[in-house]
Amino acid sequence: MLQGKFVFSQIMEPVPWKRFQTCINRYSGDYRVKELKCSDYLNYLAGAYYIMDRGYLDFERLYKLNQSKSFFATRTKKNTKLKRYYSTPVDKSTGVQCDQVVVLASANSYKLYPETFRRIRFYDAIREKRLVFITNNMMLPTKTIADLYKSRWRVELFFKWIKQHLRIKTFYGVSENVVKSQIWIGICVYLLAAIMKKKLNLTQSLYQILQVLSLTQFEKMPILSLFEKGTCKSNVTQSHKPLTLFDL
Repeated sequence: MLQGKFVFSQIMEPVPWKRFQTCINRYSGDYRVKELKCSDYLNYLAGAYYIMDRGYLDFERLYKLNQSKSFFATRTKKNTKLKRYYSTPVDKSTGVQCDQVVVLASANSYKLYPETFRRIRFYDAIREKRLVFITNNMMLPTKTIADLYKSRWRVELFFKWIKQHLRIKTFYGVSENVVKSQIWIGICVYLLAAIMKKKLNLTQSLYQILQVLSLTQFEKMPILSLFEKGTCKSNVTQSHKPLTLFDL
């Protein structure tokens, strides 16, 4: 008969359970959250900033944002036709090349957005790339608009990190609560592995540690023994081979 603690319980030992329960109570983590259906469109908040990639360039939607007294900043496409009304002076040492008040030149597009907005051309010296933004905010400094769009890249990097490290291949639901819960669970698992790696001075990578734990978390054995030399090999034995539908 196996004796001792499960590997899973050894992983969870560093968790401050009292503080964890306090967080659950504070943020109503156990309370049932209503679903946000995929067909529900968003309510634009007055004064909020919506930063979008040019793949979401939709002038009808941008005009709704403008009518809601929200602000947007997005990139233009190469075939976007704009008519310049006038230009304002810019400090080109900041990377901003022009700041113009424009209107849509195409009659069909103008029907969708029949007002003026700004076009800002910015040169990113780090990426050696010229970017063109449009925004309905006529007051913010041009460099601030460019910085707002640049901050969107951090969000993309975050989701890239999720894909590379959290191994979330599919979501088990479409509600906002389910998606957020699954992401936070993945982050918590990753952090637990990182804490264990540091606490036990493990030489394996976090990816290797997670691979080993995914197969052994309900074994009863000292956790250090899982990572001794010669132990953490991914040898597939006969019992681990996937079952086939037909034996041919």
